[in-house]
Amino acid sequence: MRVSQLILWGLLCAVFSAANAGEDVKKHSIDEFYKNVNIWGGSFSSDEASLLVTSNKTGIYNVFALPCNGDEIQQLTASEQESFFAVSYVPGGNGFLYNADKGGNENDHLYWVNNEQQTFDVTDYDSSKSSFFGWSRDETTLFFLSNKRDAKFFDLYEKDAAQLASGEARLIYENKEGFDPSSISKDKRFLALTKANTTNDNDLYLFDLTSSEMKHISAHEGDAQYNPQFFDLNNQYLYFLSNENSDFMYLARYNLATGSIEKVFDTNWDVWYAYHSYNEKYRVMGINEDGKTTIKLIELATNNEVALPVFEGASISSVKISKSEGLIRLTVSTSSSPNNTYLYDIASKSLKKLTDTLNPTISPNDLVEGRAVRYKSFDGLEIPAIYYQPKSASETDKAPALVWVHGGPGGQSRLSYFTLIQYMVNHGYAVLAVNNRGSSGYGKNFQTLDDLNHGDKDLKDCIWGKQFLTSTGVVDSSRIGIIGGSYGGYMVMAALTFAPEEFSVGVNIFGVTNWLRTLKSIPPYWESFRKALYKEVGDPFSADSTRLYNISPLFHANQVTKPLMVLQGANDPRVLQAESDEIVAAVQANGVPVEYVLFDDEGHGFVKKKNEIDGYGKVKTFLDRYLKAQGIQAGK
Repeated sequence: MRVSQLILWGLLCAVFSAANAGEDVKKHSIDEFYKNVNIWGGSFSSDEASLLVTSNKTGIYNVFALPCNGDEIQQLTASEQESFFAVSYVPGGNGFLYNADKGGNENDHLYWVNNEQQTFDVTDYDSSKSSFFGWSRDETTLFFLSNKRDAKFFDLYEKDAAQLASGEARLIYENKEGFDPSSISKDKRFLALTKANTTNDNDLYLFDLTSSEMKHISAHEGDAQYNPQFFDLNNQYLYFLSNENSDFMYLARYNLATGSIEKVFDTNWDVWYAYHSYNEKYRVMGINEDGKTTIKLIELATNNEVALPVFEGASISSVKISKSEGLIRLTVSTSSSPNNTYLYDIASKSLKKLTDTLNPTISPNDLVEGRAVRYKSFDGLEIPAIYYQPKSASETDKAPALVWVHGGPGGQSRLSYFTLIQYMVNHGYAVLAVNNRGSSGYGKNFQTLDDLNHGDKDLKDCIWGKQFLTSTGVVDSSRIGIIGGSYGGYMVMAALTFAPEEFSVGVNIFGVTNWLRTLKSIPPYWESFRKALYKEVGDPFSADSTRLYNISPLFHANQVTKPLMVLQGANDPRVLQAESDEIVAAVQANGVPVEYVLFDDEGHGFVKKKNEIDGYGKVKTFLDRYLKAQGIQAGK
């Protein structure tokens, strides 16, 4: 958005505010918001009669079958303690796979539930992490990754689909050098791998499983990223994404016989996934367009784009094409409602809605769609963001506001539904979800702008978001707080520590406070990524340790003067509980109000409804007391 567009946006905000001044919307409790249902995924069964999905309908994530005829969803697992996430139906109709860890410790295992409702741990390896890699083309074997041999690296295994419970897994690629396996050819000869150099630069390799020859196929100058997607049906091409000689990711393909590379599709946004349907009738591409997904469906025989249904106020975020290539599962996203699943018949162009995830007691009119906006930071750089304006806000009844910071580094706030944001907006808080420099989705150059500079320019981008909020005319500039999770939680603490007068309050959700400890204690299975992370953030075992000490809020916590809330999972393997324990104690020593919410059964992210209701409900109570109440006391 250019300057003229920004001015226009400000005028539109003013018009919008005046038109909706004092608009009264029904306020909904946190319990009502969590009667919404999250449903995602959706692989087809062999007979294409149902979709395998994950849902928290029961209060914790379980596996469900979603009938394609529109019948009621069917619960397939009944966990009450751990979250179970759907993976795939087993080919031939003999049950399904799901994955699960223990209390959020991220040591995932793959489980098989057969048609007799018996459950087997397919990857029953102690203290290891395993993940689904796919089925062979003939559907007789399962591929999975596991770090059971070496906790630092993931090897590729193959197991007979007919012996999931007891069969031996065959090691087909032993990973001793920190490669990341990405895709296997249909004839099982070639394996595509990447190796990270930095968070913005990696290399692409081709491994011949027959001859054990490793071939480097991405010779390039300067930073470039490569992301293998799939091999074609004839084992002629490897399709991959890259931003070599480009600011954005595009789709290209490598000829296995000649070694030549050609660009297949590019645009002025990142292509972030692509695949061919089972018999290569269609190509699907997902494009990350300014915070939302745009889908392109191409009929390969004609190279024509196939029109998909249009959803007013929403976008299709993902599609899954059935094996017969006649049906498409559509996941439809909006920032003001949980995802819904639709079934689309390509030939008849008939569309069937299979889910209705919004709590019927909540009117869509009580919720707010986010808007993609831009504002200028301290140095003139345009910062993208998603803005949510409460309908009750007006020039005569100005709203308190929150600057929301995503995780990462390198994450992105998108036009997708997040309960906590909608809950806060429904209760009168404006929210600006900032995509500060270093965020993904806005080009290679933008993503590198915070390298070895965290807690400085990226923090200033968040601070300058306050000016945008004030420019709307409906936000009280004296009542702006900051909130975020993981890296966003670090930004909260950096703001309260290094710019203590800028924000009235902070809510830190499992955020880094001691970079030295966090970078030294990353999970062992991050080994292939460790050096790349160090090159972006800093190496704690080098001279970088001085800078890392200086940007770690824990060591400067005596500067915090504003109320703080901290939420943490005890089993978090990325940001250890000690990070939150120590910052809470340090800030309390200042005599500053601190509230600490610790969940014994969560990890890096909260997935149990009871905990989300408890934690996020307390966030609102905290903000009502220390942010919203400031305006009441001042007579605003």
